[in-house]
Amino acid sequence: MRYHFFDPEAAITISAARLPHWEQNGGCFFITFRTADSLPNGICKALATDQAVWLRAHGIDTTAHDWKAAASRLSVADRAALRKQTAKAWQHALDGCHGACLLRSPSLRQHVVDALRYGNGVHYDLEGFVVMPNHVHVLAGFADGGTVRRQCRNWKHFTASTINRTLQRHGRFWQKESYDHLVRTPESLERLRDYIAGNPRQAQLRPDEYTLYLRPTSIMTEP
Repeated sequence: MRYHFFDPEAAITISAARLPHWEQNGGCFFITFRTADSLPNGICKALATDQAVWLRAHGIDTTAHDWKAAASRLSVADRAALRKQTAKAWQHALDGCHGACLLRSPSLRQHVVDALRYGNGVHYDLEGFVVMPNHVHVLAGFADGGTVRRQCRNWKHFTASTINRTLQRHGRFWQKESYDHLVRTPESLERLRDYIAGNPRQAQLRPDEYTLYLRPTSIMTEP
């Protein structure tokens, strides 16, 4: 199947937990999920502080009980700017490779690679992915936009169970919520492909510390 870029005229579903999620059928999504210990409390607090500073500068008091509702009423451009700033800071923090970084192990990392490849061509089509020591980036097309979060939960559930069983351990392996971004333009797609390809270099990893895949022929079509 060939996928399209974000269509502002087509139906879209927007939901939110701690992060906003935009879903559209036939779209391509950039997804990030991370290990539970990848961002220590101090870094999370710093990220939250930076976000609060931005929101206050745009008239949102984050100490108010209804600040999230107020933030949802920001202009489309402002919401996009906040999302971009938050994602950039978050990704930079992840590249610091905090936590145990269990996915440095090729054998443990392979469980994630196998899970991503398992449904490729059936439930989704992979444009690319990189499995880093403490997080994963996936670029994939979904015929049904509503399956994006469900598929991500399936990836995490299966790999967490397998890795924990391999290590004879218990407890949460992945952070509960994931980040997903609906690809809007051909230029955005190229930037995301370049980001995936360059992420190991950005984090100064050796070739044996990550697994990278990029599809040679794009799954995307022009709008």
